[in-house]
Amino acid sequence: MQNFHISATGHSLNYLPEYVAVWQGFFEEEGLNVTASVPSPWDLVLGDIGSGTADVALGGIWVPSMFHGRGKRYVPFAQVAARAPLAIVGRQKPAEFDWKAMPGTTVSMKGSNGASVGLFIKLLLRERGVDPADVHFVQDLDGKMLTDLFVGGLGDYLVIDYPSAVTLEAAGLGHVVQALPVTGGNVPWSVYYSDGEADDVRLETHSRFARALRRGMEWILANDAECYREFLAKTFPKFAPDILVRLTNVYRSNGMWTTPHIDPDAYARWQRGISEGHLTTAPILYGELIDERPTAVFAKS
Repeated sequence: MQNFHISATGHSLNYLPEYVAVWQGFFEEEGLNVTASVPSPWDLVLGDIGSGTADVALGGIWVPSMFHGRGKRYVPFAQVAARAPLAIVGRQKPAEFDWKAMPGTTVSMKGSNGASVGLFIKLLLRERGVDPADVHFVQDLDGKMLTDLFVGGLGDYLVIDYPSAVTLEAAGLGHVVQALPVTGGNVPWSVYYSDGEADDVRLETHSRFARALRRGMEWILANDAECYREFLAKTFPKFAPDILVRLTNVYRSNGMWTTPHIDPDAYARWQRGISEGHLTTAPILYGELIDERPTAVFAKS
């Protein structure tokens, strides 16, 4: 059995196919003993894959994009989440939300665990004809602090992970005005990437990993979340089981988990957002960043 360690930037519901693939023995059937850790601060994942402490990192594709051509080559080879697992919480009811009314409002969104949240919200604004410069952002703080401040009266909107947003709504402390796994469209949100190009041995390992991950996705899509309520509750103890079941089914129905293959169109869209966020000078061509060999068999024909 080959040990395969993942250094992840979080422990999240959108990573569920990985956890299911471990639970159901799909990785084991590929000869892989898959383990994972979540270092703090999150950017230690780069040190982990650089030192060989971990085989791959799991996180946002903006990191390999940002370093591309700047002295480091991080190679994304598979995705686990194809949509942003975020929600916008507001003070008004959802029916009253209008993207075009966002100018002049204050939006809080965390910036302490990476750039993805800000990049994505600003991409959505631009796609809807709103200049992000016309919106006031508070984003240099921790998500928990921003949530407490929102509850205390700061700002008009709060962008947080979907499970936390629904938990906040259930407590009567806000309204989910946009569930972005439903309305936000496709981007390769969470990907696995390695330090450097894969040789033949690593390529074979990545291919086995991707096959098992795909089986995890297929298993989830074939089974209503109510059937594995206990597993969800054990895996994510900070959230109410009813919320986990409901949101897992929302994810199942809205393309969160599709294939480990990184879709070129979704990739191009996200590259536009990353470039417009000034992390790259221009969108990076798919073949220049992605190693699609481990997942080519899953590509749409």
